[in-house]
Amino acid sequence: MNSNFSRLILRCSDPKHLREIQAVLISGGLLLSGSFGVAFFHNALIRAYARASSPCSSIPLFSDLLRSGLLPDSHTFSFILKACSLVPARLTGLSAHALAVKLGLDFDLFVNNALIHFHSVTGTVSDARGLFDRSPQRDSVSYNSMISAYARVGDLSSARELFDEMPTRDVISWSAMIAGYAQGGRSKEALRLFTQMQAEGFAPGGKTLVSLLAACAHMGALEQGKWVHGYLRSNGIKIDVFLGTALIDMYAKCGEVDLGLEVFDEMPKKNLMAWTTMIKGLGMHGRGVEALKLFSEMERSGVVPDDIAFIGALCACTHAGLVDRGRHIFDSMTRSYGIIPKVEHYGCMVDLLARNGLLNEAKEIVESMPMKPDASVWGAFMAGCRFHRNVELAEYAVKHLIQLEPDTSGVYVLLANIYAASGRHADAKMVRYLMKKKRIEKTPGCTLVEIQGTVHQFLVGDSSHPRIEDILVKWDEIEGQIRSEGYVPNKKEVLLDINEDEKDDALSRHSEKLAIAFALISTEAGATIRLVKNLRVCTDCHDATKLISKVYEREIVVRDRTRFHLFKGGTCTCKDFW
Repeated sequence: MNSNFSRLILRCSDPKHLREIQAVLISGGLLLSGSFGVAFFHNALIRAYARASSPCSSIPLFSDLLRSGLLPDSHTFSFILKACSLVPARLTGLSAHALAVKLGLDFDLFVNNALIHFHSVTGTVSDARGLFDRSPQRDSVSYNSMISAYARVGDLSSARELFDEMPTRDVISWSAMIAGYAQGGRSKEALRLFTQMQAEGFAPGGKTLVSLLAACAHMGALEQGKWVHGYLRSNGIKIDVFLGTALIDMYAKCGEVDLGLEVFDEMPKKNLMAWTTMIKGLGMHGRGVEALKLFSEMERSGVVPDDIAFIGALCACTHAGLVDRGRHIFDSMTRSYGIIPKVEHYGCMVDLLARNGLLNEAKEIVESMPMKPDASVWGAFMAGCRFHRNVELAEYAVKHLIQLEPDTSGVYVLLANIYAASGRHADAKMVRYLMKKKRIEKTPGCTLVEIQGTVHQFLVGDSSHPRIEDILVKWDEIEGQIRSEGYVPNKKEVLLDINEDEKDDALSRHSEKLAIAFALISTEAGATIRLVKNLRVCTDCHDATKLISKVYEREIVVRDRTRFHLFKGGTCTCKDFW
């Protein structure tokens, strides 16, 4: 009978069924006697509850075991510490740790590994590292726990040190390190490590591929993202909701939102995150009408939108200029779903109104918000002031922005550009002087372009690329061609106190221009060029890229900090509104 119950417990993954089994054991007195089999029942139930997404139920069972007079064994501690990590329940876990020390089980490999993980999740990484360093023996689980712990707090250098010193690595080790790099924004290292993982003969699992797709999305590495998609298909790996959502996000952020739609349509099951990712993807590509149609379809399907889904819908309205629809959606948050708007939702509304020239209405929202506006709200308002050249309101916004972010260069640069565009050159120089006085450096422009599966990086004024001479020669040719089409360098974008010829040279060294020139000499005629930039595209580069797309008959997709731009035939999908 005992063996039948134990097999039943181990197979069970439903918390409701586990409680029914536990009730039968209690009513039969099987959890109150002191036989060997009883301890096993406690262990099995504690473990089962932790695995069945009901770790809270493990804790009273552990207390019951102690009250029954039974002594926990190494399995008991491993299971209860896992449960305490999941809840999290730090006090219970600390009590278990103390008892393990008292019983001399804290140096057991399995118990020690559970303690390392518990302390890394509920305490500090230094606590976990102390246990790791004092361990008389370690295995891959010990290392993996510490690597994951360091990755969670962003200490990727320490994580990599442990990864490199591991005697033997498994798939979990590689996955933890790749995930750490991807989550920490070090996407290039993530892709490089994945290549090394394959070279050493390890087959990636679903979690590794999700992290890899996130890295591809961040860098705009479309070809590598496509490779992952092909790998899933050729190896018969089921595209679950997590992989599907990662693929949608990758395709959207790499400028191929239609491929993301294909993945979305093929997904048998879609959760809220999948819907939201697809809606945001369409929105960032300026396809607001489609995004909002999908939002309505999601509502009809019975999926209830949360606050993040509403951000996606409002952003879609912003990029498509749908003011009335945006107002309706914002009002429906509270009216239809009882969701109280957060600062992000107010920021979306301010952005929507300001971009469409409704600056006074946007100002009213900022001043009437129930919470203090943050830098993103004031930044959205100021961007609208820049576009519509309202210097007075821009100055009003910048006073608040500087209070919130006194050392952020973007605030000063945007104000200087507004002054320059309005002919107030003395004020623009004063802003530049203020930046120098405060020792605030402008964030350098950085553009990524993928050529035949390799991602190349260009910085503003960059001369480190091995083909820099060819790139500069090509740019001279490009500039000559687009000047004949009416291009005139917008020297207002240059804040430096230099002569006019030097300003021309500074503009020609903007990172996206170098990247476009490199792409033109590295790809076949007619091939689409895809760029990812860390900052907002400047007006001069935007004007130049429109003409390049016409002269060289290329589609050029640029993902900047705020949106996607598709340049084709001398026009841009943003309609010069970004």
